[in-house]
Amino acid sequence: MTFHVIQSSNLNNAQSPFRVVDEAGREVTWINRFLDQQRVRCVADATLRSYAHDLLHFLRWWVCAQRTDTLREDLVTESTLLDYIQFQASQQPRPAAASINRRVSIAQRVLRLEAPGSVTQSAPAFQHWYWRHSPLRFGRWRPALSQLRVRTPQRVTSPLSVDQVARFWSSFHTSRDLAIVGLMVLHGLRSCEVLALKTDDLLLADSQIRVSGKGNKQRMLPLVPETTQLLQHYLHLERPANCGPILFVSLKGRARGRRMTPAGRSLFRHHRLTTGVIQANPHRFRHYAGFRTIPGEASSGCRSACQCWGPAHSVVPVPGIVLITGL
Repeated sequence: MTFHVIQSSNLNNAQSPFRVVDEAGREVTWINRFLDQQRVRCVADATLRSYAHDLLHFLRWWVCAQRTDTLREDLVTESTLLDYIQFQASQQPRPAAASINRRVSIAQRVLRLEAPGSVTQSAPAFQHWYWRHSPLRFGRWRPALSQLRVRTPQRVTSPLSVDQVARFWSSFHTSRDLAIVGLMVLHGLRSCEVLALKTDDLLLADSQIRVSGKGNKQRMLPLVPETTQLLQHYLHLERPANCGPILFVSLKGRARGRRMTPAGRSLFRHHRLTTGVIQANPHRFRHYAGFRTIPGEASSGCRSACQCWGPAHSVVPVPGIVLITGL
């Protein structure tokens, strides 16, 4: 029996667009019921998709272990989640500790909802007792049992050198690409937040931008003059007309004028290969300030872009980034 995740667009707003079904198209009721509940809570679509794939992984293990796709209380034992952790740890290659903990957390939430009368999940080697306040923050401290999780190693991110960032930056030749990198480096946007921007989110007259982050939470960020000018140049000279509300669109080929897909990360992948800066990725760029990594002298990429823009534009090096004048 095989299962997979589908995305449906003909459902009402109270139902999750992501559904887990079997090979015959029949829905897995207990998983989709949980997804619908999260949809009612106004969880973002990206989070719902993540929940669906995590529960799909748990479902495949459950079917192999229990020989059924139904979730019943009598089948849930004290070591169900521990067995699920051991199954993941035995896979090759082994999933990251954060991935294991995320899948176990979602599975635990589903078990609490679908099998409330089942035994409590317990694993002495993975859990410990500690003291905590009551929910209303008064009265005596109460003993509590920690969650069933594996230890997550601390991730140490090594910064890119000035030469590496200058070499990577110099490989971009369009205002669109420079603006995308600038929003990550100078303003700390995630790659998915950049690709989800709309033209209405730009308040260039006020040098501000509205960003929809995780959980559809919106925030207003100020724009530095350099990013503002790059965005203005992209909107006036590069962006095709009548291509919808999405800000960043494809500029070439059959997809010209269409929204850049989440595969926009391939833009970074291409420039990593051409420049040899293997460590350059969107997540690393958003964690470092531009004035520490992009000197005004390292402007060969912008000079190349300036040559494409024509002699009416000039490059003026300023602290932090290269300022394009004459727009």
